[in-house]
Amino acid sequence: MVSIISTVNMKGGVGKTTLTVNLATCLAQYQRKRVLVLDLDAQISATLSLMAPQDFAQLRKKRRTLSYLLENALQPNPYSKLDISDIICPAIGGVEGLELLPGDIELYDEYLVSEKLHQDAQAAGSLEFERVWNQFEGRLIRQILEPVQDEYDFIILDCAPGYNLLTRSAIAASDFYLLPARPEPLSVVGMQLLERRIIKLKESHRASEGELNINLLGVVFILSGGNLLSRYYNQVMRRVQNDFQPEQIFSQSIPMDVNVAKAVDSFMPVVSAMPQTQGSKAFVKLTEEFLQKIARYQSLNSPRQ
Repeated sequence: MVSIISTVNMKGGVGKTTLTVNLATCLAQYQRKRVLVLDLDAQISATLSLMAPQDFAQLRKKRRTLSYLLENALQPNPYSKLDISDIICPAIGGVEGLELLPGDIELYDEYLVSEKLHQDAQAAGSLEFERVWNQFEGRLIRQILEPVQDEYDFIILDCAPGYNLLTRSAIAASDFYLLPARPEPLSVVGMQLLERRIIKLKESHRASEGELNINLLGVVFILSGGNLLSRYYNQVMRRVQNDFQPEQIFSQSIPMDVNVAKAVDSFMPVVSAMPQTQGSKAFVKLTEEFLQKIARYQSLNSPRQ
């Protein structure tokens, strides 16, 4: 069965996209898994970490991006010529099993969303706009992925910072979420805000869509600054560890060295561009730990014979 995972933090610049694309590449390249990356951020960082800008420009010109699918979800068109299978890019970066559903710099029109949901509420003879909204965001990403999800072992959703419609819909569609974090006060605040928002999201959806079955797979620390800040890092990391269960913290952290930035310049994950670097080796180990956590969760929650 497919596992759908959101990579999310309320704060930007914590390494969400770096974690997403390198984890996905390791799963496909070294673990022979079939993986789909879905870019939900209008900054299209995940897309441009896996393909060159000129290639993305050609796809966008042909409307082969996520925005096409979102537009059809908002205003269904029986004459649409493309479906999700037409838009997904296979063997991205030459890695067999790694596929990408490209994002877009213009994903959806907020006015059209509000107008559609207001009309839906009126058509239902109800003024409970919040309930209609919850139903829409609970189904949006799930509905887009449904035709292809059984073709993958993992679908990883790279969410935008903050808490917009697509991030909430991604969380609602996911089995797990990964929480990348830098050991810095503002990153910790972003983690705390996210945890509160997810609790509230579960409460609001319980009444309209039923229980959201999403679990924190783990916090991944993204480190930078070398050994000069190691004592400070350790202090902040201990604060985070006090807020979570031990099994909710990945033991493998990721050093963000200069090679990670160089890989981004080549529009490739560092594990593909520079596989012998410290950061790449850390991602390989993190991927092994990721699979162990997934297997452990599945064994604990599988039906007893």
